[in-house]
Amino acid sequence: MRKTHPLNVIKYCPKCGSPEFKVSGERSLKCKNCRFHFFINSAAAVAALIANDEGKLMLVKRGVEPDYGKLDLPGGFVDPGENAENAVRRELFEELSLEVKEIEYIASAPNEYIFSEFSVFTTDLAFKVIPESLAGLIPMDDILDFKFYSKEEINYNNIPAPSIRNFVQQFFKL
Repeated sequence: MRKTHPLNVIKYCPKCGSPEFKVSGERSLKCKNCRFHFFINSAAAVAALIANDEGKLMLVKRGVEPDYGKLDLPGGFVDPGENAENAVRRELFEELSLEVKEIEYIASAPNEYIFSEFSVFTTDLAFKVIPESLAGLIPMDDILDFKFYSKEEINYNNIPAPSIRNFVQQFFKL
């Protein structure tokens, strides 16, 4: 288990502040003071697979840590109370000013990344997206740029998330 795993990082109860917040099983902590029981769960995140007319796949350049400047698929976290499809629509509009015409679920994969010396676990959901238009896209929010790539143009070592690498590889097998 990494030193960044939440079981190794979280030291105080988020409910009462007690230092008597101890590991209780493989994925939880329990407070000996107030009995609060906290589980380490995966957050939902979405990734969009968008192709142009030539069959090239859009990849974005990350504008935030972790992995600033590396390649990724457009997308992000699902907000509380939001379904995954609406998260795809919202993220694409926030990141690229892109409107979605059609959306289709493709696959899911687990992911772990380190943020602020803390392991963040996600379940990444990939969607094939057909946009209303690819004209006038503007990189915004947490992306620096975007480009469409053929299978041969991609340096997979520049895609740090194993889940995203997997989705990109699956895209080119479809």
